[in-house]
Amino acid sequence: MSFVDMLLRAEARHRSRLCVGLDPDPGRLPGRWRGDAAHLYDFCAAIVDATADLVCAYKPQIAYFAACGAEDQLERLMAHIRVTAPEVPIILDAKRGDIGSTAEQYAREAFERYGADAVTLSPLMGFDSIEPYLRYPGKGVFLLCRTSNPGGDDLQAQRLADVPGQPRLYEHIATLAQGPWNRNGQMGLVVGATYPSEIERVRALAPTVPLLIPGVGAQGGDAATTVRAGWRGDAEGRTTGPVVVNSSRAILYASGGEDFATVARAEAERTRAALWLAPA
Repeated sequence: MSFVDMLLRAEARHRSRLCVGLDPDPGRLPGRWRGDAAHLYDFCAAIVDATADLVCAYKPQIAYFAACGAEDQLERLMAHIRVTAPEVPIILDAKRGDIGSTAEQYAREAFERYGADAVTLSPLMGFDSIEPYLRYPGKGVFLLCRTSNPGGDDLQAQRLADVPGQPRLYEHIATLAQGPWNRNGQMGLVVGATYPSEIERVRALAPTVPLLIPGVGAQGGDAATTVRAGWRGDAEGRTTGPVVVNSSRAILYASGGEDFATVARAEAERTRAALWLAPA
C-alpha cells in the first residue's frame, strides 16, 4: 500500500485530519519523569495509546531523541506505533537534505532503521538530493515548502528571476512537487498553518499532493482556517489531496501531571473535531 493510500484510509477510518507530533522534551515530561530522558519512550508511548483512534498520522521528531542519545527509544516507539496503530502512517520529521551516497544513508535511516512511512526533507540541494528516497516503493517524502517560522520569508518568499513568471521560491517548489519531481506519486509538501493565504496558493499549484501542515496550537495557527485553505473536494466530497494537520505541544503538554495522557486525549479529540468539521 502506498503512503498516500495509508493516509486516506486512516483519515476515513478515524474521521481525522489530525497528526500528533511526538517531540518529547525531557524538561517538560510530566510528574516524576521530568528532566529524565530515560522516559522519552514511556511518555510518547502513553500519548500514542491515548490517541491511536483519533489521528491520521504520527510525526516523531528525530532531534528530540538524538540530542539525548535516545535513538533506541525512537526505534522502540516506532515499533510500538506499528503494534498499537498499524493502520496509521508514521512521518519521521528529520528535514534531511544532502546528495549522493549521503542521501542514500539518510534514506536507509528513515525507511530501514526506523521503518517510517514518510520523511520530511529540505529540497534546496535539488532533485538529486530527493531521488534516493524515491527508490523505496510506497514510501513518501514531504518537502519543506512554506514553513511556519517567521524566518521562512528570508528565502521561501523570494522571487526567482530565472524562472518564467518569476514565482516565489515556495511556489516553484510546489510546482515541482506537483509535476516533474513527483514521478511515482510519493511526494507531499510542508506548509505552515500560520500562513493560510500561502496554503491556498500551494494548493492551487499542487492540487493532488498531500499537505503536511504544522503550526496549529502552540504556534498560533487556527484549525478551521487551516483546513479551509488546504482542503479541496469534488461534488461527492472527496479530497483531491490529503490535508494532514500537525499539533505537537498543545497535545503533548496539555497537562504536566499524572493525568497527562487523559488530558492529551481530550485535547486531541477537540482538535480532531475542529479539523474535521471545518469544511462544513
